Amino acid sequence: MVTTRGLLLTICACFYLLGGQAAVRLPALVTDHMVLQRDQALPIWGWAEAGEHVAIWWQDHRYTATTAAGGKWQVLLPAAAAGGPFTMTIQGSNTLVINDILVGDVWLASGQSNMEMPLRDANAPQPGAYPVVLNAEQEVAQASFPQIRQFTVKKAPAATPQAVVEGHWQVCSPQTAAQFAGVPYFFARGLHLRYHIPIGIISSPWGGTPAEAWISQEALQTLPDYQEKTRSLTGDARTVLAVKDPQNTPTALFNGMIAPLIPYALKGIIWYQGESNVGRAKQYRTLFPALIQDWRRRWGQELPFLFVQLANWQPRELQPSDSDWARLREAQATALALPKTGMAVAIDVGDAHDIHPANKQAVGQRLVLLASNKVYGEQAVVAAGPTLEKVLCKRHAVQLTFTQAGSGLQAKGDTLRGFAVAGADKQFHWATATLHGHKVVLTSPAVPKPVAVRYNWANNPSGNLYNREGLPALPFRTDAWD
Repeated sequence: MVTTRGLLLTICACFYLLGGQAAVRLPALVTDHMVLQRDQALPIWGWAEAGEHVAIWWQDHRYTATTAAGGKWQVLLPAAAAGGPFTMTIQGSNTLVINDILVGDVWLASGQSNMEMPLRDANAPQPGAYPVVLNAEQEVAQASFPQIRQFTVKKAPAATPQAVVEGHWQVCSPQTAAQFAGVPYFFARGLHLRYHIPIGIISSPWGGTPAEAWISQEALQTLPDYQEKTRSLTGDARTVLAVKDPQNTPTALFNGMIAPLIPYALKGIIWYQGESNVGRAKQYRTLFPALIQDWRRRWGQELPFLFVQLANWQPRELQPSDSDWARLREAQATALALPKTGMAVAIDVGDAHDIHPANKQAVGQRLVLLASNKVYGEQAVVAAGPTLEKVLCKRHAVQLTFTQAGSGLQAKGDTLRGFAVAGADKQFHWATATLHGHKVVLTSPAVPKPVAVRYNWANNPSGNLYNREGLPALPFRTDAWD
């Protein structure tokens, strides 16, 4: 005969074995094979019974915390140098052992499909699958980098900020690399080979999503264009996400795929997004900087934020024209006014027929150059292409002066192209361009008195101005015409 007390003890035991509230639990980020950020204090957190004492053994030292009334505990471990593998033991009412931990640099990678596109899509060539990354089979076969790890965040839109995400750390090998996101992988590989330290990538993108899905409600509601939309997000969660594409709902991806990552220590952030905001460049001018500042506030530090400007796409136009893609690229570039930002120009590595260009290697390498210069202190590294500095209109000609010329300007392939000039009538015509040191001089018989210049101002432009280090010039315009 089972007594009431015995039944109660059995229920309690089962509850404990199944991971009940009393057991110490950890976020998915804190698991085997994780990479921890070097040279920074390291927040490690989890959940347990309120008031429960939790101890962490890490690098021959013991650290303790007491679980708060809400069930969460957190320990701030001291900064550690790069190295590993290490083991961490966490003990409360139960004991958890985490193995194969490396200490190095951790980067968060987010955005939409061009940040998500894997080295080799397991669904190819099925409809909706991503195209194959350039030289994918060779890249996967050679991906023996046990000190590169990726944590892929499971897609999960949410109406309110969440505490947990699903995912796990994977060690890079020819058996796992096909699942690694392409741009983050090439970025991580470049850093690892350059600095010989472990690199961790937290991959949290979602194809086809707009920037407003990746920003918090508190930040979004400060922007006039989004105040009405954010008011609708205060209702019942089931109503908020009961839409066809919940991932496109403002704040939904911040809530489900960014908020749960905080406060995991990071080196910086890489971002590739904007295709889904084309046509709303004016909004993006304030939305994108607000997102950067929002994420920095959430992590409590001015994290380096490196982003990719939209690549060329769609059929090439024969005559100068306006372009929503060019305006979005311009809006992206305005975020460079924020400190510790950098922009990788991809205007020459796109595909006229596919919004997902296969050359992810070039994009990853350009992000590596930015990181080397702006984050790792290599001031001598040329990290950007020619950037317009000054415009001088002289009679029938225009003289352009460029910074970021590196060891010199060059026309890649043949004579310079991609420049258009306009007079007071605002009608643009192709210009003849000639190089003079760090300057470019433009003339056009159709525009005797030029007042404005545009370069690579198109969906899929043909401009070929580079520095001798092989980096393309930033697209620009000198007018502010609607």
